Amino acid sequence: MNQIIKALKTKLTDDQISTNETVKELHSKDETYHQTSLPDIVVFPKSTEDVSHIMKVAQEFKTPVTPFGVGSSLEGHVIPYQNGITVDFSLMNQILEIKENDLLVRVQPGVTREQLNKELKKYGLFFTVDPGANATLGGMAATNASGTTTVKYGVMRDQVRDMEVVLADGSVIHTGSLAAKSASGYHLNGLFVGSEGTLGCFTELTLHVYGIPEHIVAARATFPSLTNAIEAVTSILHAGIPIARVEFVDEASVIQINKFSETDYPVKPTLFLEFHGNEAGLKADVIFTKEIMQDHGCESFTSETDNAARNQLWDARHNLAYAFIHNHVGKKMMLTDVAVPISELANSVIYARKELDKLGIPGGILGHVGDGNFHSLIMIDMKDENEVNKAMEFNQNVVLYALERGGTCTGEHGVGVGKKAYQRKEHGAALDVMARIKKALDPNNILNPAKILDVE
Repeated sequence: MNQIIKALKTKLTDDQISTNETVKELHSKDETYHQTSLPDIVVFPKSTEDVSHIMKVAQEFKTPVTPFGVGSSLEGHVIPYQNGITVDFSLMNQILEIKENDLLVRVQPGVTREQLNKELKKYGLFFTVDPGANATLGGMAATNASGTTTVKYGVMRDQVRDMEVVLADGSVIHTGSLAAKSASGYHLNGLFVGSEGTLGCFTELTLHVYGIPEHIVAARATFPSLTNAIEAVTSILHAGIPIARVEFVDEASVIQINKFSETDYPVKPTLFLEFHGNEAGLKADVIFTKEIMQDHGCESFTSETDNAARNQLWDARHNLAYAFIHNHVGKKMMLTDVAVPISELANSVIYARKELDKLGIPGGILGHVGDGNFHSLIMIDMKDENEVNKAMEFNQNVVLYALERGGTCTGEHGVGVGKKAYQRKEHGAALDVMARIKKALDPNNILNPAKILDVE
């Protein structure tokens, strides 16, 4: 390691390189149950040139490199299982340019979602992708994050116009342009977004942003059963209502919300909804939505236009994971996700809830059901081997159920190490194509090795 540090210091300052045990420990984990692993060195680049230098040094010494945002990932993406260098992008956190007339913004990868939206608000704009956590935009691009607004605005991949990427050999490329569409060349944006740091390190992102809606209405609806709630969502989508958010939480999750957020929501399968548009149009949309829900046995429907009330509702939903953690001290969280075709959603959610009930382990089912993506949240005692094994088996059962119905093992959390075992079953021979791309761009397998797929 001394030789690597010496080589890094030819262009980086002492305060950009750390071997401090506390710093390394902070970069050894994500927010869930995955086994920790310490990097040998943590570096803090300030520019694209710094990242290029780091990669050239890593290539020379064939040392693994793991990119790191804020560590909010959920499938072990940022854990350096082969040690080496962790590249922390927290110092590359500048909003470089806001092109309001083009609805574009250019940022460094360490900019967080909330930081960007605070600045965009001055221009009457906002960035749509909302995974709940205040993640970095580089990390969100790396995992192709989505979240509560996906049903209307799309996932992270839909917002990326261009990226500056440092490849494994230290060379720098751009993957797109400022144009809204292009028929020129391979779609490199689509390749690099979701690559989880296995193909390159992102140093700049150009992102599509939107005008803040003229009017916003939030709503909460309760149902007698999971089936009623999910089938109501399907009917809303079929009706063509331009809903911006539609989130599902089960009874077990509502209990945790009420404890943590000091709310008194009915302990019933619940939908949290939001509508964006003009006032007259939204009034009609909300009425139509309420009628559809009543056809599916909706027991209560409460709408909110007041900003504080809307924020309380969505804060309660976003804090759900932390509610489970807070109310189950000493346990670790497994928060796993799958996505299925909308026609399979109701049965998939019901299956997951029944399988979770069999475990006798605290947990809930929630998700961005408007796009067929739902999550299972389980609190595990990692010292109880039987409990850990049961949770792993549950995760496998839900994934296999989704794959057998034309779904995917992960709708937004990404593969990392947690879903790597299912890649062959999901992709078949296409996984070999991915391996060849990885080998071509990273022949020494130094970029976030052992994530997504295994390459020699």
